[in-house]
Amino acid sequence: MPCRPAVSITEFPVSGPGAGPYGITSGPDGALWFTMVHHGRIGRITPDGDTTSHRLEPDTGGPSLIAAGPDGALWFTEFRGHRIGRIGTAGEITSFPLPTPDAGPFGIVAGPDDALWFTEAGADRVGRITTDGRVTEFPLPVTGAFPSAIASGPDDRLWFTMNQANAIGAVTCDGAVTVHALPTPAAAPVGITAGGDGALWFVEIGAGRIGRITTDGRIDEYDLPDPSCRPHAITAGADGDCWFTEWGANRVGRITPDGRIDEYGLPSPSSEPHGIVLGPDGALWTALETGAVARMDAG
Repeated sequence: MPCRPAVSITEFPVSGPGAGPYGITSGPDGALWFTMVHHGRIGRITPDGDTTSHRLEPDTGGPSLIAAGPDGALWFTEFRGHRIGRIGTAGEITSFPLPTPDAGPFGIVAGPDDALWFTEAGADRVGRITTDGRVTEFPLPVTGAFPSAIASGPDDRLWFTMNQANAIGAVTCDGAVTVHALPTPAAAPVGITAGGDGALWFVEIGAGRIGRITTDGRIDEYDLPDPSCRPHAITAGADGDCWFTEWGANRVGRITPDGRIDEYGLPSPSSEPHGIVLGPDGALWTALETGAVARMDAG
């Protein structure tokens, strides 16, 4: 069996320990953009570590996940502020309040229709916002589902985790929703991504597993070595593997399309890794809630 490549990890401090770097994405400007959930800021870091940040008004909205939009800007959710935000690469910020009270937007992704799609964890809905701010909301056929992360699938549907319904959902661009129940009770899925193999990959924070679902609904699950590691976010890497964070175990892991798992400890103890993304430099980047961003280079 061939040896797996080593991974070197570099951490860049980006905030104080209370700011809570959380979601992270690759921007159109060759930098990484991330949210600071507790301080109400959007940060930017270049691959060589230069950092700037921009304060939201008000700064109590809880910016959560962030994605690159089709318009050359970054779009993010404000879980407590019940808004969708847009920030241009020069730092100009626009906010769009949602029509449903206490919607709790969380996941966000660019869709196949040149709009942004997002989950409403507090309202059992999936939303769509155009780049000029027009919002449409689609109700889910499940109550108390807590829809969380969302990804654009290879079938032109948006795929999302239903954390409290223990299911994976898929929605077409005209709002038709399909629900796939997970075989493991209390799996509590959170992060989801489109893999390089044409399937969707997701993490089960409650069960300590990585899941895979095909576009026709076939589900496979892979046990992690530590069932209490609390996997949180997942992204597709350039190597064909998927990479994920273990929020409760201070590690980053990778899983091959056939289910082989490797894990890598982070240098700082108890750093609480959350979002993870493939960067413009080909490295994997993760936001550490304790105040840093880490770059992982596979050798």
